[in-house]
Amino acid sequence: MSLSDELQRIFDSDRTMRMAELGLLRRKDAQELVALLERETEHALGMEDRVEGTMRLERLADLCAQVPGPRMTDALIAILNDAEPRVRVAAGEALRDLGYERYAEVARGIERALDRKAHGLAMAELPWVLAEIAEPSALALLRRFLEHPNADVVAAAIESLAQLRDPESIADLERFLSDSRVVTIEDFEDETKTTLGELAADALDIVR
Repeated sequence: MSLSDELQRIFDSDRTMRMAELGLLRRKDAQELVALLERETEHALGMEDRVEGTMRLERLADLCAQVPGPRMTDALIAILNDAEPRVRVAAGEALRDLGYERYAEVARGIERALDRKAHGLAMAELPWVLAEIAEPSALALLRRFLEHPNADVVAAAIESLAQLRDPESIADLERFLSDSRVVTIEDFEDETKTTLGELAADALDIVR
């Protein structure tokens, strides 16, 4: 098969996928579709074949974001908890884009995760989602992340407050200046160990 034929196959496959997605989402208000996406998300998260699971979760993140309702927001947060970075990027971007259009849905989903005292990778990703959307009510939610028992989650909240640059967060950040808990900060391919106190000091330099 020639290179031109291979490229045409890609175009044809993409067209077929788009048409199938349109057909699926025509019923996006149907509870049957919501239940299906929930089941498939749970199944993909538990798949032993991580290549297949990753592919499905990336696609499911996009689909769940297009279907309104709290169950789909919860599904996106579940996908955000996956160990594969590509999957978390897809889910985080889906939540961010959803937040631009339907912020209340995302905020309530995050509140539910906090209320059930959720743990895992998603809890360290959600503060960044809030900071990128940058709604005025983000500060109240980020304050709740500061109370999380996991230091990595607190670190994400501190860095997100720095990104928001809201002067009302100064007192919140000052509480952590003497916090000696050690966390690892990832910067592209580099990892740096620091304390929450040092992070808070850096954040205050930005916010003040």
